[in-house]
Amino acid sequence: MSELNRRKFLTYVGTGVGALTVASTGLGAMVPKAEARGVEAASHLFGFQKKVSGLNFKPIDPTDKDDLVLPRGYKYDVVAAYGDVINKKGDTFGFNNDFTLYFPIDGDKRGLLWVNHEYSSDLFVHGARPANGKYSAAQIQKMLYSQGGSIIEVYRDKEGTWKLDTDSKFARRITGLTPFQLTGPAKGSKAVGGATNVQGTFANCSGGKTLWGTVLSAEENFESTSKDAGLNDTHYGWIVEIDPFDPNFKPRKHTALGRFNHENAAVGLTNDNRVVVYMGDDKKDACVYKFISKNKYVKSRGKANSDLLEEGTLYAANMGSGKWVPLTIENVQKAVKGNADLLKKFQTQADVAVHCHEAALLVGGTPTDRPEDVEISPFDKTVFIAHTNNDKHGNFHGHITRFIEDGDDLGALTFDFEIFAAGGKQSGFSAPDNLTFDSLGNLWTVTDMSSSKLNTGIYTHFANNGMFVIPTIGKNTGEAFQFASAPVEAELTGPSFTPNETTLFLSIQHPGEETENLNNLTSKWPHRKGDTMPRPGVVAITGFKY
Repeated sequence: MSELNRRKFLTYVGTGVGALTVASTGLGAMVPKAEARGVEAASHLFGFQKKVSGLNFKPIDPTDKDDLVLPRGYKYDVVAAYGDVINKKGDTFGFNNDFTLYFPIDGDKRGLLWVNHEYSSDLFVHGARPANGKYSAAQIQKMLYSQGGSIIEVYRDKEGTWKLDTDSKFARRITGLTPFQLTGPAKGSKAVGGATNVQGTFANCSGGKTLWGTVLSAEENFESTSKDAGLNDTHYGWIVEIDPFDPNFKPRKHTALGRFNHENAAVGLTNDNRVVVYMGDDKKDACVYKFISKNKYVKSRGKANSDLLEEGTLYAANMGSGKWVPLTIENVQKAVKGNADLLKKFQTQADVAVHCHEAALLVGGTPTDRPEDVEISPFDKTVFIAHTNNDKHGNFHGHITRFIEDGDDLGALTFDFEIFAAGGKQSGFSAPDNLTFDSLGNLWTVTDMSSSKLNTGIYTHFANNGMFVIPTIGKNTGEAFQFASAPVEAELTGPSFTPNETTLFLSIQHPGEETENLNNLTSKWPHRKGDTMPRPGVVAITGFKY
């Protein structure tokens, strides 16, 4: 589809779907009435019939209340929180949950929920360092166990409440103690100390879902945990793959996708059926990446398609030229020609994979403002990137960038881009982080303002962190409407819908994070009877109207 035709198409659909979206928020006076054909277009493009409107709400105002505040007519159930038993074995739910991904067993009524666990806590989990400055073996074990991921079975009872099924045969933990195998160019290489198998996953931030039904979980800020636990840090900072339904599917780390502070992994297909994975690197002055598999996706191969993530080409975005630059050993060596130290460092493709951040900058990848979540719009295949912020360059509130791949092909090596939305007082949000879409083409984003800065200085206007809905088409494209406000010092993370959007799962991460002692808690969320401290947890939000 040409650029002109695509813009016409989006304008056409925008008069239907986009108008319906904003009208359903209670802002209908601002736009024309929706047309039914727009809804039909949206349903067709998403591959299923739209059953529930995800935007039938009146936006809320910012608040500093110690609760998950939602619009009138919506409620939340705490499905699982830190320390809750998740199965008959006695495994417990990890700490600081992030990315969630729902796998239906019975539609929107029962399924498995994968949940990432990002980092631990001296105060709330394993205790402070002893006088010698080193954690004990028991503390390290608890630290590693509290991170990684949880597979839990959840269901909606007859009263409409979401609950945890501890009798589940699937529920289990994947932790910093779980064995993993390496795949791709770094497997067995000198760059990873010759390892083919490694211990555990931790610092798990966001992620994605493969076309063959497995989870991709992103190892982000792995440095401190690997150092504290005395582990080889080259074994961390990868995209890992797990099958929630099959414990015999050995968890793996795909080194072809590069090692850096991974935020996410958004999976799509090129026009010629190769797998694409878009990824963000959550640190200041870091690049945006995509991986394109060498071989093509064949649906009938099922889980065997996992091998597509073992061989292909990794690219970094050069936003100045609008080109995806290949991160090959040939390109890197060409870029460092004449520099003996760098030529020694980059001798093989394994070296490029392990030192990916440095390699990307060397070949011309554009350093950006903390590229966190990257997601592919299922509506038009444009790619949205949450650039959270970068105070080094005066970008205190961040922005959301939209990449438009040439020819609407995710396999294109050239692109254009626009600033889709900018954080700040004028837009009502600051520090966009995780992203997801609903079937009306709306972008849902959560914010990641530092807990130490909330409700102070230039962040006073925003109060607590929140969740916002931003139409991507129609008259109100790029405008943010607040749907939720987080408890005190918490961050909302990992939003994901059930297939028909009757439920939205959401993580409440690090409530009360600035607490200095257990006798003076800054948050008591989730306010459950018997809890003596704030507990990160996953909630199920319902109230979406038919």
